[in-house]
Amino acid sequence: MKKQAGFTLIELIMVIVILGVLSAFALPRFADFGGDARTASMNALAGAMRSAANIAHAQQLANGAALGASVSLEGQTITMVDGYPTADAAGIIAAAQISSDYVPSGTAATAGTTATFNLNPARTNCTVTYQAANAGGTPAVLSPVITATTNGC
Repeated sequence: MKKQAGFTLIELIMVIVILGVLSAFALPRFADFGGDARTASMNALAGAMRSAANIAHAQQLANGAALGASVSLEGQTITMVDGYPTADAAGIIAAAQISSDYVPSGTAATAGTTATFNLNPARTNCTVTYQAANAGGTPAVLSPVITATTNGC
């Protein structure tokens, strides 16, 4: 009779199954994909706001309207201040079609107003800030300032 050397097929399958089960429990401890997803979500929101603000500005220029006149985008009326959407529900929130996944705070329809958007539930240092244009302010802000803070996501 020959002496057996190595693993049998059943032993090999059992080792693979055990390693698979252990890795399924260990992977979430070493890889936090939730933080990456929240960071990507906030960066996407900032990009959507930039695009929506520029599209609304272009629409207002194409209409030949005054800088504070409202514009219509996809059937929605967007309130404007100094040529860009206001920092409120009828402004940038409507223009960018921001969902209820993001919670706004500090919104108002005046020039230079800053609105901050956080995820629901809120996290510290995981926000997007939209500062409305304020051509008459000191210093003058000719276009909206959109800042994503993602170091706490």
